[in-house]
Amino acid sequence: MTINSFTEAKRPKRPIKQQLEYQRPEYQRPNLIVPDVPAVPEVPDDYMETPEIGLDESIFTCPNRGRVAIFIDGANLFYAALQLGIEINYAKLLGCLAKDSKLLRAFFYTGVDPTNEKQQGFLLWMRRNGYRVITKDLVQFPDGSKKANLDVEIAVDMMNLAPYYDTAVLVSGDGDLAYAVNAVSYQGSRVEVVSLRSMTSESLIDVADCFVDLDAIKKHIQKESDSEYSYRPLSNFDIHPPIHAEQPHYPKS
Repeated sequence: MTINSFTEAKRPKRPIKQQLEYQRPEYQRPNLIVPDVPAVPEVPDDYMETPEIGLDESIFTCPNRGRVAIFIDGANLFYAALQLGIEINYAKLLGCLAKDSKLLRAFFYTGVDPTNEKQQGFLLWMRRNGYRVITKDLVQFPDGSKKANLDVEIAVDMMNLAPYYDTAVLVSGDGDLAYAVNAVSYQGSRVEVVSLRSMTSESLIDVADCFVDLDAIKKHIQKESDSEYSYRPLSNFDIHPPIHAEQPHYPKS
């Protein structure tokens, strides 16, 4: 057959199916090996429960706490100690909470009666022994009770100082402080809550990095003699001590 510049030799065409089989080699699916998928482990029923922590096992002995700031709700701690049947040695308390970490500040918040000389003497002792004392005058209500709520002061100080500490130790069981604790955590600081378990709000425990029951460390912080100042808040801070409990007293001058 003659081929010129205007015509091409026409080759016989194969059927479409035959062309495809001719142009494409037969495809073989590789053997796929499916690994065994491990079974999902069962979550124990007590997985979400808060563990009880003793002093020897607590975060107080950990070396990675960094700079520590302590915030103590004075009235809340007083009634917790009352429930435990002890009086607090505040020098021991400070050493226990700070342990071997670098202490930035230790704040003590309480309502005060400016006319009470014994209470003023106690607060002076606190200032001279490592505490920064934050006070608010007590307000008397129609029912005769006296209160001074310092939740705002505690929350503001925790948030303002957050850039300067690595760990905050909050000695309180007040659930109103849960929002401040959560806000501090979002800034990257660790928050440890220390209080009596029966007096601590669940909402506060939920947002804290760690909870330490005062009952677990009471032998390390209790007062052993009457030579120290005792703390007696002159308000109930919405926490009523047992009627039959003996109130701690200030030492005689």
